[in-house]
Amino acid sequence: MRDQSPADAASDNWVNRFLPTPLIPYARLARLDRPIGSWLLFWPCLWGVWLAQLETGRIPLSQTLYMAVLFALGAIVMRGAGCTYNDIVDRDYDGKVERSRNRPLPAGQITVKQAWAFLIAQCLIGLSVLLQFNMPTIALGVLSLAPIAIYPFMKRFTWWPQLFLGIAFNWGVWMGYTALAGEISIAAALVYVAAIFWTVGYDTIYAHQDREDDALIGLKSSAIKLGDKTHMALWVIYGLCVTSFLVAGWIAGAHLWFYLIIGLVALHLAGQILKTDIHNADQCLTVFKSNRNLGFVIMMAFAAALW
Repeated sequence: MRDQSPADAASDNWVNRFLPTPLIPYARLARLDRPIGSWLLFWPCLWGVWLAQLETGRIPLSQTLYMAVLFALGAIVMRGAGCTYNDIVDRDYDGKVERSRNRPLPAGQITVKQAWAFLIAQCLIGLSVLLQFNMPTIALGVLSLAPIAIYPFMKRFTWWPQLFLGIAFNWGVWMGYTALAGEISIAAALVYVAAIFWTVGYDTIYAHQDREDDALIGLKSSAIKLGDKTHMALWVIYGLCVTSFLVAGWIAGAHLWFYLIIGLVALHLAGQILKTDIHNADQCLTVFKSNRNLGFVIMMAFAAALW
C-alpha cells in the first residue's frame, strides 16, 4: 500500500513514512499527504480576520491568534471532509484518470462504507470547532455545506466547476470576518470576490493536468473550455482578482503597505501566467503550489494595512 501513493503526492511524504499501514488510506482520503489544499482553505480565513481588525478597530492579539488556531484546525478537518466527500462522489471517474487512479477508493484501499464513516467523523470534529465561534459565524459555517455539497457534481454539467470551487473554498473570508466583527461588510464581500477569481485562476492551471483524461470520460473544466486561450483568460481573471483586492482595501481604509504588498501579489500572478505551460503537467502543478505562499503574502497585506 505504501507504494501506491497518488500521482501528485511525493512518495516520501510523512503519511507513507510514519503512519501505521491501516491508517494510510484514511490519511490519503483526507489529503493529509498533500496539505496544499488546507493552506488554500486557511489563508482566506485569515484575510477575513485581519480585514475585520482593520475595519472594526484593533482587537487583542491573543483573540486574533486564538481565531487563527481554530481556523487552522477547521481548515485541515473540513478540507479532509470535502476531499472525502468528493472522492465518494467521483470514485467511478477517478479510476479512469491517470492522476487520481491510485486514490484509496478506486484503488480498493478502502470501502465506500468506511469512507462515509470517516466523513461523518471529520464533520463531527469540524462541528466541535465551529461551535467555538459566535452565532453569525456558526450560521455561515452551516450555510457553507450547500456549496460544498454541490461542487463535486458541477464538472458533469458546466465548463466552470472552478467557479463553484471558488465559492465553496473561500467561504472562510466571510467566517474570518464575522468571527471578529459579527457582521459582513462591503469590503469583506469584495475580498470574497477577489478570492473566487484567485481560485478560478489557480484551479484552471491545476485542471490542465487532467485535461485530456477529463475530455475522454466526459467531464468538463475551465481548462478544457479555454484550451489555448488559457493565458489570455488568466490575465483577465487575475486582473479582476487584484482589482477587487485594491478596491476592498480602499473601502476599508487600508494604509500604504497594503497597496505595496498587493503590487507584489500582482507581479507574482503575472509570473504564474508567464510560467504556465498548459502542455506540461508537472509545470502546472508547480505553478499551482506556489499559491500556498502567495496566500500568506496576501494575508500579510491585510495585516500590514493597519500601519
